Amino acid sequence: MAIEDRFLDHLPAALRDRVRRGVPLRDLTTLRVGGPAALVCPADNPEQARQFHEAARTSGLPLFTLGGGSNVLADDRGFDGVILHLAGRACDVRGDRVTVSAGLGLDDLVALTLGEGLTGLEFASGIPGTVGGALAGNAGCYGHEVGEFLREAVILTPDGELRRVGPEAFGFRYRGTALRDEGAILLEAVLQLGRGDLGPAAAERAAHLADRLAKHPVTEPSAGSWFRNLEALEPGGRRRAAGELLDQVGAKAMREGDAAVYPKHANIIVNLGQAGSDDVRRLATRMQAAVRDRFGVELQPEVRGLGPGRSLT
Repeated sequence: MAIEDRFLDHLPAALRDRVRRGVPLRDLTTLRVGGPAALVCPADNPEQARQFHEAARTSGLPLFTLGGGSNVLADDRGFDGVILHLAGRACDVRGDRVTVSAGLGLDDLVALTLGEGLTGLEFASGIPGTVGGALAGNAGCYGHEVGEFLREAVILTPDGELRRVGPEAFGFRYRGTALRDEGAILLEAVLQLGRGDLGPAAAERAAHLADRLAKHPVTEPSAGSWFRNLEALEPGGRRRAAGELLDQVGAKAMREGDAAVYPKHANIIVNLGQAGSDDVRRLATRMQAAVRDRFGVELQPEVRGLGPGRSLT
C-alpha cells in the first residue's frame, strides 16, 4: 500500500474527500513557483487540522503548513508530504476582542476590524499573507508588530495536541517566534484592539495601501520581502532596511532567468513568468553575496523554503 493511501486510511471518512493529490505548489504560493505536493488537506477548523496532523504522524509523512502562501519558496521538485492548508476564514467580534481563524488574510482582518469600529491594526494594511503566518512570524512595520495584540491562541503542538495558550507561549521576537521554532501550528487567535477615532485610522490605512501600491509589485508574483532588516547600529535605534543595502549594490538590476529583483524595491524578488526555484535561489544568493562583499553584512532570509521530503527553513 502506498504511503499516501495509508494516510487516507487514518482519516475519518468525512475528511477523505477533502484531500487533493498532486496539487502544484505554484498554485498555493504567492511567488507562483513550485512542483506538486503529494497531498493537500484544507482544514476549516482546529479539529480538522488535528485530524490531518495525526494522520500525517501515524503514516510517517512529513507535514508543512500553508495559509496564504506568502514568504515561501517551493522547490520545482515538489513536496512528497502533506500540505496542511489552513482554509478557515472565521472572524468573531465581541466588544474589543476579535477571535479569528489563522487562515483569514491579514489585510482582510484590518478592513473587517475597522469596519467594526476597532483600531490598532491599521499599520498592517496591505501586508500579504494570513493572520496565522503574520503571528507565527511576528510580522510588522511602521513601529508595530502583530504580536502586540495577541491575548490567547489555539495551537496544535508537534505531538498533535490542541492547546489554548497565552502570548507568552509565542516567545515573540523580530520576525520570528519560539512557537514556529518548536514546530507548533497556530490555528486560532484572540486579539485585543481598541475603539479609537476611526478618521485617523482610516487615513493611516489609506496611506499605507497607497505606499505599498507605489513600492510593491501588483501584477508580478512575489513572496514579499526576501531578507530581514538588520539590527540597529545602537540600542533603541531604528533597524536598517535590507533594501537600502541591496539598492546600494545594484540589486535592482539583477536577474536570473525569469526571477528578477523588483525595480521599485531592492528586497523583493518577482517572478516574471516562468521562474524556477533554482533561478530564485541563484538570484537570492547573488543579492546576499553582493551585500556581504560590499558591507561585510550577512543578510538573513525571511522567506521559508519548502522542498522534497521536508521544509527547508
